Amino acid sequence: MPQVMNGEDMRRAVHRISHEILENHGGAEAVLLVGIHTRGVHLARWLGATIEQFEGRAVPVGEIDIATHRDDRDLRGPRLPKQTVVPVPLGGRHVILVDDVLYTGRTVRAALDALSDLGRADSIELAVLVDRGHRELPIRADYVGKNIPTARDQTVKVRLEESDGESGVWLHRSAAA
Repeated sequence: MPQVMNGEDMRRAVHRISHEILENHGGAEAVLLVGIHTRGVHLARWLGATIEQFEGRAVPVGEIDIATHRDDRDLRGPRLPKQTVVPVPLGGRHVILVDDVLYTGRTVRAALDALSDLGRADSIELAVLVDRGHRELPIRADYVGKNIPTARDQTVKVRLEESDGESGVWLHRSAAA
């Protein structure tokens, strides 16, 4: 199971994405970061802290649970809902959805549906740590930490200090391969 990013690689990617967000929006004033549970929330907080270091002002950070908006609910079985907290109204904001891995695009589609239940943002963009390809929906990331071409029988495992006790990205091949 090869490691494709270590903690330092991840830090550099988060710094670069933070700068790109600030450049694209002329600063942080109207930016709202919303992480998709679970690791997207941790990444959104990391981006928010990094932007605050650069700008000297806090950026609101929210979190969104997409469970009720997924198109594979019947396949996954029941699960306990997670918290959805968006600290400011979406109106007048440039929302940056944050997730760890972009794969088929179905998670992002569910997050867009969940966000639309909360209001209408001026714009919505997507930031991901890893884009692994294999899209099933016409969705692309605006900010990407690293593009990692994968085979369909591989999985990308992102581990973050806050949730996993270590930081890094690894490729795994499924046991059926």
